[in-house]
Amino acid sequence: MEIAAELVALVLTVLLVTVVARRMDWSAPLCLVAVGVAVSFVPGVPQYELDPEVVLIGLLPPLLYSASIQTSLIAFRKLRGPIALLSVGLVVFTAFGVGLVAWLVVPGLPLAAGIALGAIVAPPDAVAASVVARRVGMPRKLVRLLEGESLFNDAAALVALRTAIAAIAGAVSLWQVGLDFLLAAVGGIVVGFLVGLIVTYVRAKLEDTITDTALSFAVPFAAYLLAEAVHGSGVLAVVVTGLIQGHQTPRIQSGPSRLASRLNWETVQFLLENMVFLLIGLQVRRILHEVGKSGLTLGQLAGICAAVLAATILTRMLWMVGIGVVKRVLKTLGFQRGKVWPWRYSAVIAWAGMRGVVTLAAAFVLPADTPQRAVLVLAAFVVVAGTLVVQGMTLPPLIRRLRLPRPDPAEDALQEAAVLHDMTRAALAKLEELRRPEDPPEVIERLRDRLQGRSDAAWEQLGRQSALAETPSDAYRRLRVQLLETEREQFLSARDRGTADDAVLRRVLARLDIEESMLDRDDEEPPVAERELSTPAATAGSCKHLDHEWPEQEPSSRDSCAECLEAGLTWVHLRMCLKCGHVACCDSSPGKHASQHFHETRHPVMRSFEPGETWRWCFVDKQLG
Repeated sequence: MEIAAELVALVLTVLLVTVVARRMDWSAPLCLVAVGVAVSFVPGVPQYELDPEVVLIGLLPPLLYSASIQTSLIAFRKLRGPIALLSVGLVVFTAFGVGLVAWLVVPGLPLAAGIALGAIVAPPDAVAASVVARRVGMPRKLVRLLEGESLFNDAAALVALRTAIAAIAGAVSLWQVGLDFLLAAVGGIVVGFLVGLIVTYVRAKLEDTITDTALSFAVPFAAYLLAEAVHGSGVLAVVVTGLIQGHQTPRIQSGPSRLASRLNWETVQFLLENMVFLLIGLQVRRILHEVGKSGLTLGQLAGICAAVLAATILTRMLWMVGIGVVKRVLKTLGFQRGKVWPWRYSAVIAWAGMRGVVTLAAAFVLPADTPQRAVLVLAAFVVVAGTLVVQGMTLPPLIRRLRLPRPDPAEDALQEAAVLHDMTRAALAKLEELRRPEDPPEVIERLRDRLQGRSDAAWEQLGRQSALAETPSDAYRRLRVQLLETEREQFLSARDRGTADDAVLRRVLARLDIEESMLDRDDEEPPVAERELSTPAATAGSCKHLDHEWPEQEPSSRDSCAECLEAGLTWVHLRMCLKCGHVACCDSSPGKHASQHFHETRHPVMRSFEPGETWRWCFVDKQLG
């Protein structure tokens, strides 16, 4: 009963603190750590002991799995070089750099124990960095790099820690260190690949959503334990399995299974990662109690912790500077292909080094007979708290000051419209193949309207800067939401009167929920009118019409569609022909006069005539530019 009450208290505290942090626009991890520290000194509060086995086996696998299934394998392949430099090279560099500093400042500390501390503080926390990055609008490439680094650096750090602990107990040769690292990496990758393939095969055969979701909960633990059983890296096995599952999910899972799995894993990730930060803060009283037995003065402890924190931050900065210099030298000598990231990108990556749960959990893994163990654990905690405060609070203003390019919502909207257009065209072509003579024409027309309406809704989002209050798809969604609410009220009335069986009512409610989830736009999505529409999306391929330099034409109208005015119609958005300057309405408008102009004149390219928009569309090749 006492354990259940403590768990409920932890969950409620996490929910309360995260809600307040979001309202105040504060860092949730930092707030949770601060609350945990404060609560740990309240009289009567039980002393929580963060068992490293619970974190490394019970918490770390599901956290890594939930992050890896949301990571694009395609994007990871493109960034595999930089990710390897950060997740392996930087971990080793940090382990030796911090280890050397700890060996110099901690009295009586063996070098191997110092390197163990370096391995403990080496891996940054993915959650803290990505939360800040998304809140301030960091370029997506940097976010993917930081997330990819965090997926693999835990494995490198834990392998390095295991080797350092072995070195504390006795002599370990350099070749043994390299062999252990290689075996752990290869074993983890092989196990992760095999588990990923097996689970993919099994899940492809499952049709029940509950069974599929339940299986997904067992996958990270199975991958971790199997890899550790063969002396491989369990962390690496979980990450590889997650990447494979995330990549194969669109093929092997049904829509309901994907929805259920995503929502369940997002909930698990939210609770676990935030609860861990709270538990980190609750360890302070215990850590300080153990440090009091070390015999060191307060000044010595402060100096040691400050030195380790500074070394942890500086090693990452030095590594990024070194990588930038080497790449620029290789570029000058002709050995480096492609673009070299600007220094401001390197500066943000260097400063995005907040530590988290793996650091503190690894600190408790240190054997009890490790020299100055309590001091090392305290230093690890100071690194976690210090990086969250120093770097976590200053990273957002640094990103703003460096004026890094934010993700362009206009480009996202254009790419979304282009993808949906291609999907709609393929589906309509398939419909013509599938339809049979006996199929009711009204059914075929309903299918066509649904497909075309979804595509049109995406295009309509590109012209929100027009004077039109809402687009047709917006009006449809607004009215349908209100109608669904009326239907739901009638459903509740039927339920309360008991006029239908509960099983029937549940099916009806599920149907309403599914239809509501199918509405094309999310209320929380900011309108495109609030964004700067400037950058065109990449075209699907080469198009001579889009690549052609069209001479500047005088628009036939500044703010209206002449055909709509003549026919007494209204338009949604305006488009202009690049060949002759004719201005006409879009395909979401009743008249569809821009498309009509193309069919009459065969002028191939039109562009948006909405304020601030520069995207173009080729009617011949069906491509966006």
